[in-house]
Amino acid sequence: MTELKLQRPRSQWADVWAQFRHHKGAMAALVLLVVLMTFVLIGPLVWRIDPNFIEPNTAKMFKLRNLGPSWAHPLGTDQLGRDMLARMMFGGRISLAVGAVAMMVALFIGTTIGVLAGYFRRLDSWLMRLTDLFLALPLLPLLLVMMFLFRDAIAGVLGPRLGTFILIVTAIGVTSWMQAARVVRGEVLALKEREFVLAAKSIGTPASRIILRHILTNVLSPVLVAATLGIAAAIITESVLSFLGLGFPPDFPTWGRLLFDGIDSIRTYPQRIIWPGVAISLTVLAVNYIGDGLRDALDPRVRGR
Repeated sequence: MTELKLQRPRSQWADVWAQFRHHKGAMAALVLLVVLMTFVLIGPLVWRIDPNFIEPNTAKMFKLRNLGPSWAHPLGTDQLGRDMLARMMFGGRISLAVGAVAMMVALFIGTTIGVLAGYFRRLDSWLMRLTDLFLALPLLPLLLVMMFLFRDAIAGVLGPRLGTFILIVTAIGVTSWMQAARVVRGEVLALKEREFVLAAKSIGTPASRIILRHILTNVLSPVLVAATLGIAAAIITESVLSFLGLGFPPDFPTWGRLLFDGIDSIRTYPQRIIWPGVAISLTVLAVNYIGDGLRDALDPRVRGR
């Protein structure tokens, strides 16, 4: 009699990955995002040119201004003769870092408010009215006011680079948490009536332990989807602030800052706008497609097909 070999059941994340792989757009976006991250993280180790280097010889500097693509400068140079490829790599690091950190700030605030509003009925009305208040605010003017009021003060304490980075990610984070809060609240309202939560309540489990052990682990799926979309929104918002001249200082380039620097010569030297614009577009497109693939993969109704 032959022995039956029992197969070990796949974990939930193995099922998620199997479903995600079938989403062609999400897989192509994942490859594209890996290429972009390799470009900005590994590229500077290969292309060892200072992104802020300006030729000290004035005559040579004028000859290096606004050059087109060449072997010496594959993406050309800017108005001061600085290498655009090096600035694109360095700027990509800052743009991606802003998107990731601002997303984490927004998710932390949104998840906290969503869980508290969904689990504690007495807090629901107050926290949702606070969420509605933030949704009603004009976000771009609010961001501009925050930058005007606090940029110089924070830069004086932490320095222009670190101070601007902290201010931008904080400003984007505290104005982008509302959608995540609404999604998490809806999930918590359904979860707190499930049998495993009611059983935990019946044996006297503290609310804090129920939230940490049972609620948060089960709202992970919508939080991950919101995270991918939040990165794209944060990158665009930072680009808008830099494009308006309220972002990082000129010697600390981001893709949005490169757009701002090249807007005056868009007709004569369009390549200075094309490169950062394409990089922002591809990054946002890739992150959105990954979020779409995660949404399908984390949905158990789709995952079983």
